[in-house]
Amino acid sequence: MTTSEPLTGPGPRRLPFADGPDDWRLFQGDGERREVPFPAAPPWRRFDRQETPTGAEAPHPRPYLIRPEEADVVNAALHLRRPLLVTGPPGTGKSSLAHAVAHELALGTVLQWPVNSRSMLQDALYHYDAVGRLREATLRRDADGTEPDIGQYIRLGPLGNALVPRERPRVLLVDELDKGDIDLPNDLLTVFEEGEFIIPELSRLPEDHAPVHIQTDEPDEPATIPRGRVRCREFPVVVITSNGEREFPPAFLRRCVRLDLREPDERRLREIVAAHLGPAALDGVDDLLRKFLGRRATGELATDQLLNAVFLRKAGVDLDAGSLLKAVLHQLGGAV
Repeated sequence: MTTSEPLTGPGPRRLPFADGPDDWRLFQGDGERREVPFPAAPPWRRFDRQETPTGAEAPHPRPYLIRPEEADVVNAALHLRRPLLVTGPPGTGKSSLAHAVAHELALGTVLQWPVNSRSMLQDALYHYDAVGRLREATLRRDADGTEPDIGQYIRLGPLGNALVPRERPRVLLVDELDKGDIDLPNDLLTVFEEGEFIIPELSRLPEDHAPVHIQTDEPDEPATIPRGRVRCREFPVVVITSNGEREFPPAFLRRCVRLDLREPDERRLREIVAAHLGPAALDGVDDLLRKFLGRRATGELATDQLLNAVFLRKAGVDLDAGSLLKAVLHQLGGAV
C-alpha cells in the first residue's frame, strides 16, 4: 500500500531530495504529486534581471567573449554608423552580440525585431490603432464632444523607437532577417540611409496642430513628433543577424558592415565554459569537450549545448546514462 497522495488528493506534499544518484530528477513519471525544491537555473536561463534607478537594465549577467579581430569589425560599424550584418552557424552568439554592445556602451535595453515570413517594415516602424480611436471618438462625441488625442493610438515599433532623436543611440536587433520577405531588405534601405520616416496619420494634421506625443517603449517617455516626421539625431546601433537562408541584394550589402562569427575552437570553448560557469567547471569535462567537438565535426551544434552538458554534469547528472547526452548534444541540422 502506497503512502503517497494520488493526483486527485488534497494537495501536493513536500518531498525533500534523498541522497543518491537520482537526486537530480524532479519529474519521476509515476503520477504522484510532490512539491520539490527547484534548483537554480543556469546563468543564461535566468530572467530576473534588475533595473537600475534610471530604468536601464542592470549589467548583463552573461559574459560575451569575442575575438579581437571580430571586435574590430564591430567597432568599424560603430564608427561608420552602418548596420552590422552578423552571420555564422547557430549558437555562435549572433543575437547575443547586440546585448553585449548595449551593455558595454551603456545604451539601455536592446530593441528587438524578430523577423519572420510575415514581417513588414510597417510592423517595425509604428502601429496605429484606428479602430480604437474611432470607438473613443464616438463615445466622446456622445458625451462632451471632444476629440481624443491621436497620439494615444500610435505606438512606435522597435525600428521606430530606435529612430527617436536622443543624445545617445539605442541598440536595435533585427533578428534573422533572412527569414523575412525577399523585398524586406530593400524596404529597409531608405530608412537606414535617411535615418527617418513619416507617420502619414500625423503628417496630414493641420499645420497649426500642436506637436503630437506618441507612445514609445518607455511608458513614461513619450516622443514628441512634429509634423509626423521621426528623425534620429544619432543613427542607432543596428545589429542584423542572418543564418544564411537567403542571399541579400548587393545594394543592401553595400550599406552594411559584415561580420562572420566562426565556430569556437577548443581553447575558446574552455574560455566560454569558465566565463559562464566559473573556472572550476572545467575540471572533469575533457570527455564532454571531445564528444562535443566530435559531434560538431559531422553536423551543426551550438555552443550553448556544451554549456548545458557541463551544467548538468556539474549538478551530478550521469550524462552517459541512456540517450541523455545524445538528447543534449543533438545535431541541429536534418530531421528530428
